[in-house]
Amino acid sequence: MTQFLLNQQPVTLENVDPNLTVLNWLRNDRLRCGTKEGCASGDCGACTVVLGSVDDGKIRYQSANACLLLVGQLHGKQLLTVEDLADGGELHPVQRTLACGHASQCGFCTPGIVMSAFAMQKNGAAADSASVAHQLGGNLCRCTGYRPIVEAALSIMSDSCADKFDAQAALTVAQLQALGEPTDERLLMPKTIDALAECYARHPQARLLAGGTDLNLLVTQAHRPHGQLISLARVDELRGIVRQGNRLVIGAMTTLDTLQRQLKETIPALSEMLDRFASQQVRNQGTLGGNIANASPIGDCAPALLALDARLHLRRGTQTRDVPLADFFIGYRKTVMQPGEFISHIIIDDVTLSRNVQLWKVSKRREDDISSVFAAINLDVSDGIVSRARIAFGGMAATPARALQCEAAWIGRALNRETLNAACAALAADFSPLSDARASAEYRLQVAKNLLKRYFLHMTSEHLVEVTDYVR
Repeated sequence: MTQFLLNQQPVTLENVDPNLTVLNWLRNDRLRCGTKEGCASGDCGACTVVLGSVDDGKIRYQSANACLLLVGQLHGKQLLTVEDLADGGELHPVQRTLACGHASQCGFCTPGIVMSAFAMQKNGAAADSASVAHQLGGNLCRCTGYRPIVEAALSIMSDSCADKFDAQAALTVAQLQALGEPTDERLLMPKTIDALAECYARHPQARLLAGGTDLNLLVTQAHRPHGQLISLARVDELRGIVRQGNRLVIGAMTTLDTLQRQLKETIPALSEMLDRFASQQVRNQGTLGGNIANASPIGDCAPALLALDARLHLRRGTQTRDVPLADFFIGYRKTVMQPGEFISHIIIDDVTLSRNVQLWKVSKRREDDISSVFAAINLDVSDGIVSRARIAFGGMAATPARALQCEAAWIGRALNRETLNAACAALAADFSPLSDARASAEYRLQVAKNLLKRYFLHMTSEHLVEVTDYVR
């Protein structure tokens, strides 16, 4: 049994197919066709909906891609679509502003843009172009052009106005808190970390479902249905960022959006990198633990954490162990985790939280694209001598990996051009990248060297021209 609110209407679904996406349920079962299917991969934003959940006694709204969301993931939440916004015969202020601002032509993408702008308004985003671009970066427009959309969004953020959702907030919270427990045996939803460990020990063949922004592509793109699923969504012990003595401990279910907001001061390079990580919809749902456990060679978080000497706290039943992230990946999409074992927390020691760490992503598009090469470089320099080097790359091998020979070329040597050249030459011994649709092997190796040179310029202030985010 899955229970949630569709706007203010309680919905109870029995024996729902665990592979049914919210997009297909809305369009086929509820005939809510305002939510469009554009790509079925979370890239275009035409299927954007808004999810409401109770956070510290208040309702919090977030945008999400309905194509990558399973109906079972709605349990305990409120689901809003574009059909819910109007109040009787009156358009919602967001809808009215976009319409009056000529921010729509064919209308196919418009519902998703409306829902992203609605979530942006509810979350009080800043009324500036950078914030609007950040919030709406996951919504493509095929014909209108972005200028009127951005201008309408700026107008929306400049005018705070109460709506029916504000008036119903207390009722919505009460309704959500009154929903029952999930009982679907095909999508188990344990509520504590102990219950999760016990559940996974009983079903070691099950897939763990965190945000699902990558896992659910198996359903929508590969057309491979999930078997047994275990959702981590209700395990609050896996969420949040806390300081324990001289280390930072991050729960595996901490979303990428939370990381970006809360680590802006602690690890500014990581926060800046997440500007280019997928879309706001994906960052709202995707988690740090899921990005690591996915073990993709082009996942952006893994090389960043490798450069910070991160460790993973793993649990299997009642047994726990800490594994350096550098030892976690053992092959293409393969890790050291045993059946029934999961990531509970990511640990970063203060000693590695250097302001020298830089994280740079090179991709064909600036936003919402997969890395061709991702560089994470972290050198400690004292009196002009490199005392410690942690350098990692994504997209250069079958796994995210440290460039150990490149690191060795730096350590104990002066931070100068001669050492830089030796470190660049060492990259060829560290990596033999492949050619694919994103980049050739030669391009990848040259870009990796260029990023080392960029870091050197950054550290030595040998800037003859301004260094941009693009390395060509």
